[in-house]
Amino acid sequence: MAKENIAKSLFDLGAVKFGQYKLKSGIISPIYIDLRITISYPTLLKAIAEAMWAKVPTDHFTSICGVPYTALPIASYLSIAHNKPMVLRRREGKNHGTCQLLEGVIHPGETCLILEDLITSGTSIFETITPLEEAGLNIKDVVAFLDREQGGRTALEQRGYHLHSVMTISELLHALERERCIKSQTVAETLTFIKNHQIAQAKELVYG
Repeated sequence: MAKENIAKSLFDLGAVKFGQYKLKSGIISPIYIDLRITISYPTLLKAIAEAMWAKVPTDHFTSICGVPYTALPIASYLSIAHNKPMVLRRREGKNHGTCQLLEGVIHPGETCLILEDLITSGTSIFETITPLEEAGLNIKDVVAFLDREQGGRTALEQRGYHLHSVMTISELLHALERERCIKSQTVAETLTFIKNHQIAQAKELVYG
């Protein structure tokens, strides 16, 4: 599925919305993106996952890890489709049994690829990378479906990681404009919002 078709499908299904949305920080955003809905649309989920896989720079990694929670079904699909072992980071550690934060078989010294649905500040990615590295895995690359262009790429690069994205939010907006889903005024207003809310504010831009 072409990127523009993916963008239109996301819009048609309500995963990309325009209007006035209050974020966790209290800021009013003209755009709301929720890719969690894709778990109910297997064909679209597969298309997104394969588009992300096409952005993987090399096959010099031994496992993959999806950032919880939205990227977990993407990672699960790619693990099965491409025969790559998956490891999982719990968002909350267990207080019973083994009390592990990480699940799966981990071989220290091996390289793990990080998968994320969208990146804003990069905070959730760092929260996943840290325990994996503490367990002995090497992390070099992150593949995301959407880069919101609010500073996350720079934050990753400053710490030595490489971000590979299927689309930027600018590309998403222009694709929707070409498909006549939104008007040029909406594109301009949204891009102005993105420009004015970079990483300093983006740390709080968490969609619920």
